[in-house]
Amino acid sequence: MIKAIFRVGADHHYSAFQLTGHADSVDEGYDLVCAGVSSLTLACVNALTEVAHHAPTQTANSKDGGFLKITAIDAGRDSQVICQTLLNGLLDIQDQYGQYLQVKIKE
Repeated sequence: MIKAIFRVGADHHYSAFQLTGHADSVDEGYDLVCAGVSSLTLACVNALTEVAHHAPTQTANSKDGGFLKITAIDAGRDSQVICQTLLNGLLDIQDQYGQYLQVKIKE
């Protein structure tokens, strides 16, 4: 299962998010849940850098169960909209494939 955790501060701004695990919904290379989550997440990270012009801190490990942690997210409007878009997309996937993806928001 993929687990996504979004960190939100008292100011209601996203400060970090983390994804761990693999969906394992079908054979490797054919996993649409994994592909969808990966595409959304990579698009978000790229947009934070290229659109919002603020490169967050990234820690990744594709081995050992899959891991991506994004921290130091800018509090600016563009960065926050990009993170909200990622969250919305992941929640949509969770609605359809909740047995493979769990999304949490933590303050």
